This record gives sequence, structure tokens and C-alpha cells, in this order.
Amino acid sequence: MTTKRMAFWAAIVLGAGLGLAGPASATEYVYRDLMANTLPTPGCAAEPEAIAHANKPFNLNKYSKKFCQSQGYGWHVEAVKDNGKAVCQDCGGVNAGKKQCHLEDVVVTCKRIKPGSVGMLPGKS
Repeated sequence: MTTKRMAFWAAIVLGAGLGLAGPASATEYVYRDLMANTLPTPGCAAEPEAIAHANKPFNLNKYSKKFCQSQGYGWHVEAVKDNGKAVCQDCGGVNAGKKQCHLEDVVVTCKRIKPGSVGMLPGKS
């Protein structure tokens, strides 16, 4: 093939590719703030230790993910706005004098992709 023909076909292929792609659009999201409580820590411990266990980042991340997923398919954690406050209850029986704690009023911002904003119709914005 000659150089002119190769350049001609390259221009057609590149031009067709650019024409079909259309303008790029940004993904739009729907946001929702939720307030919920975590479950009590397993077992009983001294109050400072029980509060520290309830405030662990692992627990906060695990429960904030569950809070968003409870909204339905496609909801994800955007941010944890407020860690809430630790509330403790007394344990009874053998563990008298020890506490079980949980977090109340944890505020989480959840997000999901706005329906129809991306991926629904190729070439349409």
C-alpha cells in the first residue's frame, strides 16, 4: 500500500473513532446522609477499654459500610461525618462491674451513581 492510501485510511479510522465517542461527561452521584447506631462490643470489659474497643476504626468502617449497604444495591460510603458518642451498659452475673459499649448517632454520607448518568446508552450523554 502506498503512503497516501495508508494516510487516507488512518484519517478515516481516527475520524470515525472520534465521531462516535462524543463528548465525555462526568459521572453524577446521588448522596444521602444516614444516622445509625452500632451494635454493642462482644464481651464485657472495664469502661475505658470497652469505650476504646467501640471506637476502633475497624468497627466504625465495618458498620458504616453496613449502614450504606442497607439502603440498597450500589450504595457506598463516601465519608463518616460524625463518629457519634459511646454509650455503655452494665454487664450482669459473673461480669458485674464491667461494661459493654456501642456508638450512638453515627452520621455517614453514602453515595451511588445517579441512574442514567453513565453507561446506560453508548454515545449518548
